[in-house]
Amino acid sequence: MTDAAPTPESPIDLSAQTVGAAQIAAFLAARMCHDFISPVSAIVSGLDLLEDPDAQDMREDAMGLIAASGRKLAEMLSFTRVAFGASSSAEVFDPRELENLAQGVFGHQRAELNWSVEAQSLDKASARTVLNVAQMAGGALPLGGVARLKAAKDGSSTVIVAESVGPKARLRPEVAAGLRGERLPDGALHGHWVQAYYVHLFVTEAGGKIFAEAGEEKVTFAATIPDA
Repeated sequence: MTDAAPTPESPIDLSAQTVGAAQIAAFLAARMCHDFISPVSAIVSGLDLLEDPDAQDMREDAMGLIAASGRKLAEMLSFTRVAFGASSSAEVFDPRELENLAQGVFGHQRAELNWSVEAQSLDKASARTVLNVAQMAGGALPLGGVARLKAAKDGSSTVIVAESVGPKARLRPEVAAGLRGERLPDGALHGHWVQAYYVHLFVTEAGGKIFAEAGEEKVTFAATIPDA
């Protein structure tokens, strides 16, 4: 294996660096818990305020906190069921429903999502890829900006491209490594790496390819998924 960055024309051989399924499951579970703990903690804080006899003047604030955090948790759970898990027995997904899931997550980020999916339906591998690429594109914009996501049919494949444009746009080294199918770099955050590595696994399993590259205040993610 060479150290060259992957391209759609150069798939990666993972034979020398596979990661155990138990380790992947543990990292994914930790990632999900990290995403869910913030709204859950906020709900608990709101309930504590409601029960505090000395904080009755904050009852309206507490109810607002509980409502907003409950919506965030529901949106994160709905997104995660499709992006990371087997949400249902469905093998085909409506892009409009996928957009609702993605926009729900972006509603709690600094970045905006510009969604343009021309395909009328997406199979499971493409649907998962679209959602994960969208979330990674948002994560590449820590100070805000626009993530422009496009997906369209190209012959017997679905092509997905997301461009993250904004100040301080960055491609984290652990995300780049995960998309290349490489192990977690020393000292890197596993929450960002495991998502990218998981996407690499199911994209390559479907016979597709995915890569990312960074430019000046822009990060581009691209994937090609053959039709199931």
